[in-house]
Amino acid sequence: MTKIGETMIMGDPLELILPKKIEGRLREESRKTGVSIEELVVEALCIGLNEKINPSDKVEMYVKLSEKYLREADDLLAKGDRVQASEKLWGSAALMVKATAASRGITISSHSELFSFVRKLGEEEGKPELRRLFSVASTLHQNLYENWLHEDVVKEYSEDVKQLIAELKKLIKQPTPSIP
Repeated sequence: MTKIGETMIMGDPLELILPKKIEGRLREESRKTGVSIEELVVEALCIGLNEKINPSDKVEMYVKLSEKYLREADDLLAKGDRVQASEKLWGSAALMVKATAASRGITISSHSELFSFVRKLGEEEGKPELRRLFSVASTLHQNLYENWLHEDVVKEYSEDVKQLIAELKKLIKQPTPSIP
């Protein structure tokens, strides 16, 4: 059995313990689709519980996961693990892009769609730097496989990812309350 993740419910941690076979399938599907393990688990739970996840719930989930990955990246960088930190930074950036898209009723399900959305968002908002900052995050994703970036570069790029995330958070549209 493997512990996959942890969340807080009413102050108590909730751990998800899975058989290795299921964990392996989740990791394989995550790599294949580019969707985080947490996203896959939530999707499976919603299907299993016959629950539909609404856009504001998706936004909340993506923002929380993005923030979690960013904290983990900082911890990994402090320990000198620039390769895993690179992947967490990429994941954090990609999830915040998904949060921004979800706040606009858009579902993103591929790397191509991530880049297209960021390009379009930058044009619409007059923020061309979003594309550059997201490209930095993509370079960090590549570093997971090639391990070619030096630690000082990963730390510098980490600041760019944090800037991207801060800019994207400002662009998340809040749902309009429904009138009874």
